[in-house]
Formats: sequence, C-alpha cells, structure tokens
Amino acid sequence: MGNGDARVRGLAARAGGWSARHRWAAVGIWVLFVVLATGLGSAAGRVDVEDSEQLKGETSTAAGIIEEAGIEEPASETVLVQAKDDGLTSTDADFRSAVSAVMTAVERTGEVTDVTSPYDSGTVSEDGRSALVQFDVRGDPRTAGERIEPVLEAVADVQKEHDSLRIEEIGGASMMKTFDDAFGDDFKKAEYSAVPVALGILLIAFGALVAALLPVALAITAIVATMGLMGLVSHLQPMSDTANSVMLLVGLAVGVDYCLFYLRREREERAAGRDARTALRIAAATSGRAIVVSGVTVCVAMAGMLFTGIAEFEAMGLASLMVVAVAMVGSVTVLPALLSLLGERVEKGRVPFLRRRTGGRNDSRFWSAVLKRVLARPVLSVVVATGALVAVAAPALGMKTENLTLDQEFGDSLPIVQTYNRVNAAFPGGSEPAEVVVKADDINAPEVKAALADFREQAVGSGASRGPVEIKLHDQQNLAFVYVPLVGGSDQDAAGASLEKLRDEVRPATLGKVDGVEAPITGQVAGNKDFNDQLVGSVVPVFAFVVVFAFLLMLLSFRSLTIAVTSIVLNLLSVGAAYGILVAVFQHGWGASLVGAEGVGAIITWLPLFLFVILFGLSMDYHVFVVSRIREARTRGLGTRDAIRHGVVTTAGVVTSAAVIMVAVFAIFGTLSMQSMKQMGVGLAAAVLIDATVIRGVLLPAVMALLGERNWYFPKWLHRLPDLTHDEAPAAATPRTRDDEPEKVPV
Repeated sequence: MGNGDARVRGLAARAGGWSARHRWAAVGIWVLFVVLATGLGSAAGRVDVEDSEQLKGETSTAAGIIEEAGIEEPASETVLVQAKDDGLTSTDADFRSAVSAVMTAVERTGEVTDVTSPYDSGTVSEDGRSALVQFDVRGDPRTAGERIEPVLEAVADVQKEHDSLRIEEIGGASMMKTFDDAFGDDFKKAEYSAVPVALGILLIAFGALVAALLPVALAITAIVATMGLMGLVSHLQPMSDTANSVMLLVGLAVGVDYCLFYLRREREERAAGRDARTALRIAAATSGRAIVVSGVTVCVAMAGMLFTGIAEFEAMGLASLMVVAVAMVGSVTVLPALLSLLGERVEKGRVPFLRRRTGGRNDSRFWSAVLKRVLARPVLSVVVATGALVAVAAPALGMKTENLTLDQEFGDSLPIVQTYNRVNAAFPGGSEPAEVVVKADDINAPEVKAALADFREQAVGSGASRGPVEIKLHDQQNLAFVYVPLVGGSDQDAAGASLEKLRDEVRPATLGKVDGVEAPITGQVAGNKDFNDQLVGSVVPVFAFVVVFAFLLMLLSFRSLTIAVTSIVLNLLSVGAAYGILVAVFQHGWGASLVGAEGVGAIITWLPLFLFVILFGLSMDYHVFVVSRIREARTRGLGTRDAIRHGVVTTAGVVTSAAVIMVAVFAIFGTLSMQSMKQMGVGLAAAVLIDATVIRGVLLPAVMALLGERNWYFPKWLHRLPDLTHDEAPAAATPRTRDDEPEKVPV
C-alpha cells in the first residue's frame, strides 16, 4: 500500500479521519465537553446513596421507616470501664468513682447527650469487672467524627487518674475519626500516586515526555468529565465515594491503555515509512477499531453490576461504564487530532539514557523466544499453561466469603481494635447489637407494650441474647427502637444464628401477633446477612449477562464462533486464577507476609463479584488488541501461524507496558492497611499479570496454533448477523505463506 492508498472504513476510521482533518475543532469540542460536564455536574451537585436504598430486605425496610419518620439516629458512643485485675469490681468505690468521673467529663464537653450510667442501664458484665457508660453525640451523625475529639480527650484525662482501671472509648464517631486519621489520607495518597506511577512507566515505554504525557492527559480529562457526569446522573441513580474511587481506578487503567494502543500503532506506521496522514488513518482503523470493540465489551461487563440490585454496586457499575465510554470516545476523536497537531513534536522531551522507541518493528526478543517454543509445541504449551492456571485456581473451590469484622479488617494495629475486642469479650454482641425498628398505629397501646416486653424477655430466654435489651420509644412517630446484643459477638456465624432466632422465632411469637405492627430487624449483623443473601442471588444473572453479551460482541466483531468461545474460556481461566490467589493468600495465609497481609480466614463478600466484572472487562483490552492484530495479519495474506507470530510479537511491547501500568496502579492499593483494599489490589494486580503473560503470551497463541483454520469458523446460518469486521483497514498485501496447506480467508 502506498502512502496515498490507505483506504479505510468503519466508525473508528471515520472518526479518526475527521479529527485529523479538523484537529482544532476536535480538540475544542473535547475541551468544551470536559468543561461543560464538570460545570453542569458541579452545579447539579451529587446525590449519594441513602441507607434505605442500599439493600432490599429488612435492612432497607427499617431504614425506610426511620427516614419516613424523620428520625436521624445519633452516633452512639460507649466508654468501657474495666478492672485490670480480678481484685476490683463494679461495686467498689474506686470503680463507681471512675464511672461518675467519665459521665461528668463527657457531659462537660457539651458535645454529647443522653449520658447513661451502667448501673441504670444494666450494662455491667457478669463477672462485675466491666461496665459501659453510653451516650449519643450531638448533631449530624455523618460528621460526628469531626466533633468527637474533645470527648476522647476528656475520657483520656479520666484514664490518667485511674491506673487500676482500663477506660477506653469506642463507637460510631470515634471509629469514624480513627479510620479517617489512620487510613483516609493513606487511601487518597494511593489514588494520587497512581498518576505519577503511570507517567513514570510511560516515560520508560516511550522514552519521550510528550508521548508519555498524552495517555495520562487523556485519562485525567476523561476522569474529570466523568466526575461531572456522575453529578448529573446521580439524580437518577445515586452515587457514592466508593463509586468515585472505582471510577478513578478504571478510568486511569483504560484511558492510559487505549491511548497507548493508538499511539504505539501510529508511531509504528510512521517508522515503517508511512506519511503522517496515512499512519494516522491506519492507526484509526486498526487500533481505533480495537479500542471501540474493547470499550464496548468493558462497558457491557460493567453494566453487569446493575443486575445486583445493590445500590452501591449499581453506582460503581454505572460510574465505571461512563468513564470507559468517555475514554473510548476521547481515544478515537481527540487523540488523532492531538497527534496530527503535534506531528514529530510528540518525540519532544527525550529522556536521556533511554533508547529511541519509535514504535516500529521493535519485536520483543523475549516474547519472540517464548513464542518460538510455544508454536513449536502447542499441545505441550496448552497442557502446561492450562494445568498451571487450574492448579492456581484450585483453592477458589473452598472460598469463604464474609464481611470482615473490625479485627479482621485492621488486625491489632489500632488501639480501638483492642477496645472492640474487649467490649465483645465482656459483652458479646454489645458493640454491634441488632436493632428492631417497631412501627405501630399507637406505640403506647397496651398490646404493643406487652409485645415489646415479651420480645425483650424471649430474646434473652431463647439464647439469642444475654442482654441487656434496651428499648427507646419515639411517641410522636409511634416508633420504638429495640437494641439486642447478639450472642456470638464478633463471630459472624454465631451472631448470624442468633439473628435468625430473633427473626424466625422470637419476633413471630411476640410482636408478630399484634395487628398493624411492623418490626424489621436491622443492624450490622442483619445488614451483612441481607447483603450476602442479595449478592448471592445476583451472581447467576450477573455472570450470565456478562458472559453472554461478551460472547456476542466478540462474535460480531471477529465473525468467528471459535474466537468468541476461546475468548470467554480464556478470560474465565484468568478470573479463576485470580480467585485462587486471593483464597490462598488471604483465606489460608499462604505467603500473606509477602504482600504485607494477614490470613484473615475469608474473602470480603463483595470482592468476588466485583473482581469478575472488572477483570472480565479489562481482560478484553489485551485480548481484543492481540486478536485484532492476528486477524489483520491473516486478512493481509499471512498463514495462521505466521499471523499469530506477527500479532503476538508486535503487540508484546504495548501489552507489556499497559499491563505493567495496571499492575503498578492496582498494587498501590495492595499496600493499604485495610485488608479489604489489600485483597482488591492483590486480586486485580495478579489477574492482570497472569492475563498479560500466561494467557496472551502462551495459552492464546498455543490454542490458536492448534485450531489452525478452525480459528475462523463461522457457520453459514450465522452470516445474517451484522458484519463489524469491515472496520479494519486494508494494508499492503503480503504473499501468503504456507503452514501446512493453503488457507482461505473468509470475508
């Protein structure tokens, strides 16, 4: 193909061609879009997910009743007063003096209300060595952590005066403050450090500052625009801070990847002797098309989260979907315009001591050597690679999921965790009681009061609680809040069994007998159970949706039944291996110290489904890019094995660079102190590493080599389906090489 003969077709090619011809208009439109999205989103404000929208089931029902009544439950705090040895009990004068001192000290701060003595509430342990002073924090519970410092200081002052006692505070506000102080800044630093890490790797990959800045600039503008769009969309689908963090991660990963794919191909064509215009047109029709196919596939995978029915997941899915779509559009529109404007100046800012990386036929020597052996023995390669992945995935068969308790999440590194364990030991379930929200036509009606009394008695009599069961009446709203410490405490299984007794036995026998009374049971343990039940129920529809639609997209994009099937199987192997690593490290503790983690005995509940959706989408980045290059070489006339060799080796550099960036960004989150963040970071990083090496470098070429001509199998009865392969750009025809026999390329 001569420089003037590069005839390209398809959506990506037309978009890239228009942008290159109207480069200032394309850049202006993109900047205007980012500014408008940010401005409109800021003006509209962001609506966050409410408690009543988080889940279905009793937890949601209880939250809805509370919100409808206009009651805002304050942040509750507890001060543990505990003898350090067996010689002192709650009846001793020194103990009583300490309790009085705590009550006086916290009241003097002016930040609390409803201070309750343990001698009035009955919150004294069975052995008499521990007691709980309880109170509420004034003001908005969502900001209570910002106002709790004077109270914590007052309690600390009392502790200094009573050496024989342990006086420690715990509660919603104090935990909020502790976590913000210990991990809030840490988490933000991890997010912010992702950008310089990505930039550093891109500098090594391209060897030039301008070329390295382009992918980062595209990713950042896509993220900024999506933040604005999230504000607008949140009025239809509420968002959250978690969705914002996930969007940032996904946006940085795909934004950099897409730009990297495009820029590398344009530089490769320039190095091959194409003029600037032709190189851009070829990059638009090849890498541009791969970006569109990959982007749509990732969007479909992210849309799977919308089927969970869990508001937090729906917010994460929608936010991720939007940032991928924005990055995809930016890659095939504004990027060609910028490359056209910059021309040779994209090489500006050359980094000393780094060789010039033109993007030409700098075939990877390492992957060339690996591929030579893989293609020489494809059967052995498939058996070894598959066996290794299955072995790595095997521990996933025994995966145990649960919402991590405070001590599992943070270990014993924080003083408040030790306080949490002491409270649970002395008062099982006291730090996380079940809360029964009782709604009646008249909360003071005799039959309702009798039912409440019966519930309190039977909650203890059934063995679900050891008490004390506290009842707070809201006469004006005809509501009652019943707080029931669950037997089992921080043991999730035991506490869950106690919750089932309350829901299935105690409630029907008491409150359930009174007409017109609603009594949903909520709280930490109840919320965990409802979340788990809903998440388990959504696994099959989410998996089915993602797999089926990804299969259809691959089928339409490559018009090959074989390619579509192998794509799904290879991605599932990659996800399975990631699951196996998670279980081995975090559940069984194998090698946990290598990643600064602990074997906490379980995987946090939300992670398996989240990882499946994210990984299935991101894995398509590499798969579509590599297979597109193989198919492109095949349509030019190369034999199947030569096309595989060409496709894998010529994409090795860009896939490696993209994978290193993703692994580095995800690994940052593996350095955080929270075990759930470690699990997410390690799972994502391990899966991307496996996907870019074992899957794309060994298993994919070996499987395609074994299949030969069958790679392009497309039954006649499927020919009526839309043909999306015409997006590819024809290139100079090269003589067909023979593998074993002449091959025909389906059109």
